[in-house]
Amino acid sequence: MKRISSLLTSAAVLASSLMTFTTVTGAEENESKGVVILHTNDVHCGFEADDTSFGAADLAAYKAHLEDEGYDVILVDAGDFVQGGVIGTLSDGEYPMQIMNELGYDAAVPGNHEFDYGMDTFFKLTGEAEFPYLSVNFTDLRTNENPFQAYTVIDAEQYRIAFVGLTTPETPTSSRPSNFQDENGNYIYGFLGGDDGTALYTAVQNAIDAAYTDGADFVFAIGHMGDYVYDDKWSSIAVFEHVSGLTGFIDGHSHSEIIAEGWDKNGNDVWLTSTGTKLQTIGQITITPEREVNCELIRKDAYTVSTDENSAEYKAYQEMSDFITGIEEQYNELAGTVVAKTDVELTVNDPETGERAVRSSETNLGDLCADAYRAKTGADIGLINGGGVRANIAAGNITYGNIINVQPFGNSLCVVEATGQQILDCLEMGAVHTPEENGGFMQVSGISYTVNTYIPSSVTTDENGNFTGVDGEYRVKDVLVNGEPLDPEKIYTVASHNYMLLNGGDGMSMFKDCNMIAKEITLDNQALIDYITDDLGGTVGKEYSDPRGSGRITIVTEAPESSDEAGSAETAEISGVSDNPDTGVDSAAVLISAVGISAALMAASRKRK
Repeated sequence: MKRISSLLTSAAVLASSLMTFTTVTGAEENESKGVVILHTNDVHCGFEADDTSFGAADLAAYKAHLEDEGYDVILVDAGDFVQGGVIGTLSDGEYPMQIMNELGYDAAVPGNHEFDYGMDTFFKLTGEAEFPYLSVNFTDLRTNENPFQAYTVIDAEQYRIAFVGLTTPETPTSSRPSNFQDENGNYIYGFLGGDDGTALYTAVQNAIDAAYTDGADFVFAIGHMGDYVYDDKWSSIAVFEHVSGLTGFIDGHSHSEIIAEGWDKNGNDVWLTSTGTKLQTIGQITITPEREVNCELIRKDAYTVSTDENSAEYKAYQEMSDFITGIEEQYNELAGTVVAKTDVELTVNDPETGERAVRSSETNLGDLCADAYRAKTGADIGLINGGGVRANIAAGNITYGNIINVQPFGNSLCVVEATGQQILDCLEMGAVHTPEENGGFMQVSGISYTVNTYIPSSVTTDENGNFTGVDGEYRVKDVLVNGEPLDPEKIYTVASHNYMLLNGGDGMSMFKDCNMIAKEITLDNQALIDYITDDLGGTVGKEYSDPRGSGRITIVTEAPESSDEAGSAETAEISGVSDNPDTGVDSAAVLISAVGISAALMAASRKRK
């Protein structure tokens, strides 16, 4: 879709964005300023403002500002609101839900991480919401019924506006798979995935048609789908290209900043918008009395809360600030407790671009977390998915809150006995999208490997995204375990968390029949604290000073001139290997070739969940 692609590329670098088109002309003149739809996505407990992002109090103030200006304001969220920070982890999402209610949301969709606290807690939280949760495709497979309504119609001042909800079919593997299964491992909840997309598209179309039958003037999709996902048929773009009648699609999941225009299956204009993550922007859709639709992303430097103490926005800001302060007082003492220190910045980002790197390459914080898993269990190998390493830690004191922000899911350490082949399959599954992001990309300890991205991935999966095999050449090669070539037949001990080893998270089904020699022995974040305090003497030092890590993962983007240079997963040697006495992990230089400007720009616009 050329029109969408070109605009997605540019949207990520715009300081302020605006798109306008008229859906219907000839409306009667009206004194009202119209309706504003404010939208958020992937907030991930980002309620505190900083230099580049809004806070929850800013959002409350901006909403009040627009209402004071004469707009009828609707506030919606596209998922992943209640998880991702200490405020969520310590309350199992309870505090973030209270904040949503206080902000006055009118509708939301469940993102994949809304399910992270378990299904019982999920339904408890959504039951406490003072607004409807929407999902046309979240299905109870035992009854073939939807737990939530497919759409809602809101009577605004001038129009009836409908919202249709969608949740990504990736959810079972990008949350905790066991949350969607019964005690026998059978899936009892699904998201209309697994076919060619027809079931999902049909459900969305039926909801759109029903909304118009109910008298809607405009119909918007709110989807936690993503503009760039593992299976293209599940992307937000694919959805609106296969249906008709949508005015626009408010998206989440990819953490992208987007304002782009495309077409539905009948060639009608549809726009796509998404705000990034953690309130980097506030999405604003304005529908004028003339039925003109304006779409923009409001950035932090474009709005300042009024200092007039009598203004509505100032009062809203203060009230929301006080509300959050009251919540924070309940957990700040624990969150602010200093548990260790670090002499170096520990990061999930590329040090040059500032873009997130932990889901596509090695970082020092990924190394630290994997080392903690291995050290605290005595396993041969430590593995952690890049999607499980969530936040940076600045040099200086490390608080309990810092640790929870890095590992907010409350996963538990497990150890299994796995063959070298199963370990190779895990690395291959993790590298399925490299150099694009993948939450299942493996950060490692006790092992090193090379990803040859010039080799197309031949990983196969089932309808739920679970690994089933490799039907071609492996792109992961040169695998060494503590300096020795990986033996496909040998049994190794592997430490990771229950999300992957017990529940098959990120599609890692290769471990499901492994002998588990240690099950859920301690929380992952506690293991990280214990590793720093016990094994590193309380301070993370120079051994982790390189933000790109110690050279455990090599990325090769161009094929060697001679096929003999490619090597094999079992026997190839890596040039420039030197033993790291601190971690016991071999080091190798990362080889990354230059890529074209257009590819780099597209990658910048595709920030994964």
